[in-house]
Amino acid sequence: MFERSRKGESALLIQPHAGGPVDPDQLEEFTELARSAGATVVATLNARIDHPNASILIGTGKLEEVQAAVAATEADLVLVNYPLSPVQERNLERILGCRVVDRTGLILDIFAQRARSHEGKLQVELAQLKHMSTRLIRGWTHLDSLRGGSIGLRGPGETQLETDRRLLQKRLEQLQKRLDKVEVQRTQMRRARVRNELPRVALVGYTNAGKSTLFNALTGADAYAADQLFATLDPTVRRIELSGHALVLADTVGFVRDLPHELVAAFRSTLSEAREADLLLHLVDAADPLRDERIAQVDEVLAEIGAGDIPQLLVYNKIDQLEQGRPRIDRPADGHPRVWVSAKERQGLDLLPEVIGEILDLQRVTGAIELPSRAGKLHAKLHELGAVREEESVEDGWRMQVEMSLADAARLHDQPDGDVLHALLPPVEADHDIH
Repeated sequence: MFERSRKGESALLIQPHAGGPVDPDQLEEFTELARSAGATVVATLNARIDHPNASILIGTGKLEEVQAAVAATEADLVLVNYPLSPVQERNLERILGCRVVDRTGLILDIFAQRARSHEGKLQVELAQLKHMSTRLIRGWTHLDSLRGGSIGLRGPGETQLETDRRLLQKRLEQLQKRLDKVEVQRTQMRRARVRNELPRVALVGYTNAGKSTLFNALTGADAYAADQLFATLDPTVRRIELSGHALVLADTVGFVRDLPHELVAAFRSTLSEAREADLLLHLVDAADPLRDERIAQVDEVLAEIGAGDIPQLLVYNKIDQLEQGRPRIDRPADGHPRVWVSAKERQGLDLLPEVIGEILDLQRVTGAIELPSRAGKLHAKLHELGAVREEESVEDGWRMQVEMSLADAARLHDQPDGDVLHALLPPVEADHDIH
């Protein structure tokens, strides 16, 4: 077995494809992934695969071409835009004499570099170890090549492999326990936000659509933002005010086509910021020629994590890169508005509160009410919300002029003595909660 290089700086990219022309966008995205991981791309090769070779994925003729390219470019890393089996990865490394990483391994490596929070690091390590476990058991058969030998001929291979398996399984269990504990803490924090009655909005979208830039523009935070794939992994949550309405805004990890299942599973708790939101701001790169395809790919991941039914607001970002881009709100016949902005240039951001307010029912209601003296708790709650504009004592209670959000009025309406708020509510909203 050769010594596995750890440099991984000079990379040869292989783009497998079925019959027909190669999708240039797939290769471009894979190239960007390689660069995001810190690799220098020295060459790219397309490989048509009608029937994947079980042992080496590609055909023998293409393998010879890859060997020649590795030698000519002195690449110390081969990246394959395809999920390799452990056997395929092992055989390709043995034949090519350099490290071979598939798409899943590459994305895992990027995530490992970018994770900053304790939870994020745990999630990445868990995903990496799960990926590694298949390589340990099925790929590295040199470790147990002497399994079943005669007495006196048995080597340490079987013992080493079993030890590795046991240590890896133990580490997996430890990581899962620690992540479960973090998830309990995160759930408690979410419950506290729910008790505070704050609407929750999560930024989602294809990676590099500008989520962190928009998050910073709306919150004044300094979340890391860069023109690269997976610039940020860890969710950032802030309470903000939009046109006088308080809400919780969360920035989440970006999505990408064929996101490895190991990562979707490992980042379950992080992605739950999207899963448990009241509204998803689905950010789209307006200048991306494949933006409709990106929207579909994000929707696919959202459905996979259980967030497919949450209301969405499509926000087309980067209009500064369009020839005639201008801030605006589109209201198509399907009833789902779309907002066009530039987070970087801070154009159109004043349009977002209007549409978010519409979707989350953050409308204000005003009017006069009379509270009976027995409604002391409701009286105190109205003052706590800052809803009282004028008040005078009357014989059996209070006469008040109030102003509050429609959501607050609907919620208080269902509490004891809350029927006095009935006249403030639209008829369609009077019989159920507004979330």
